[in-house]
Amino acid sequence: MKRLDRLNSTELSACVQQAKTQAEQGQIPDRIPKLALANPNWFAVHICCESGKTISFGDTSCVFPLMSVIKTFSLLYLLEHLGAETVFGWVGVEPSQAPFNSLEQLVSDGGRPRNPMINSGAITLADKLPGKDAKIRTLLFCQWLNQLAGCQLHLDEAMLTSVRLTRSKANEAIANHLAQIGHLENLEIALDTYEQICCLSGRVEDLALLGKLLAFANSCISTQNRTIVNAVMSTCGLYEASAEWAVRIGLPMKSGIGGGLVAIVPGSGAIACYSPALDTVGNPLAGLVFMEALSQNLHLSIFS
Repeated sequence: MKRLDRLNSTELSACVQQAKTQAEQGQIPDRIPKLALANPNWFAVHICCESGKTISFGDTSCVFPLMSVIKTFSLLYLLEHLGAETVFGWVGVEPSQAPFNSLEQLVSDGGRPRNPMINSGAITLADKLPGKDAKIRTLLFCQWLNQLAGCQLHLDEAMLTSVRLTRSKANEAIANHLAQIGHLENLEIALDTYEQICCLSGRVEDLALLGKLLAFANSCISTQNRTIVNAVMSTCGLYEASAEWAVRIGLPMKSGIGGGLVAIVPGSGAIACYSPALDTVGNPLAGLVFMEALSQNLHLSIFS
């Protein structure tokens, strides 16, 4: 494995060019009106290295909602506050074989969410976040992340309004089923919390700083919980495409329909990308192409 901090500008430019070429095949999601305004050509990358060196490229001033990337950190938050035994009493760690918003899979699994990286699992965990209502839960969670990671996340109220105006029928159906079988304490607070934390927003640098929490040992996060989250990201972070990308890239990763993608290089650093055009599974296409090129060029795979 070549160290991330030895990445040179020629190597970086080649990976970015490869990614931008492929981005044209992606699609901007149109279900949430404010997300649909993104420029498909935007691309940004920020790398935080263990040495303290940072590497940035592209449209790094873009602010975007973390959307499903936040699922990684709500899992971490609850593991730190409540412990693995409690958290995995609510959700499993099995990879998904269906789309991230599948009600059918939840029903066929007897109402137990397969993992925290799909919507059923994330809504279940949103129901368990500390705080009496969604606003307080989101505030406490956001403050915890900003304090630990040194990032500057904030709740994008305009994005939240857009999400609420077009609330996902699939998410409503999932929440209703979870509530009917007694897996949610409060359906409306769970959904509201889930929507709010998905609208926590920042720049690509903020996402890379979050990734640093999982990249190497630190006094803020327990080693066991860091290991658990990286493992779940590796097997579940890219939905039903997780196994394919584990072979092609070989890093713990998590994506979001807001265009964010974070990859962890254990012991070396964290890589964050922003590219709003998605593939058919719902993963940022240019970000994945960039990660694959970078991983192969630097031999970053944890399996190598």
